[in-house]
Amino acid sequence: MVASLEILVKRGENASPNLQLKKHVVGEIGAITRPGEIRFTDALPKTRSGKIMRRLLRNLAAGEEVAGDTSTLEDRSVLDKLRGGA
Repeated sequence: MVASLEILVKRGENASPNLQLKKHVVGEIGAITRPGEIRFTDALPKTRSGKIMRRLLRNLAAGEEVAGDTSTLEDRSVLDKLRGGA
């Protein structure tokens, strides 16, 4: 399994280069956690109660189609943006 990293970027801030982020992760946590893919986004898929739907992030990172119940998803457009790599 390849590690994936989704980063929330605040409006008006620039995203750091991927290589710099990978080096930071290796330095802080360890080489085993080096992410293979880094995606910048302005939102994460959450339930209506505000919990991050990690299962959906895992499916997207693995390149799988999102399966299971998504009826509690707060905003479907977030999922579409992550699929497109936005």
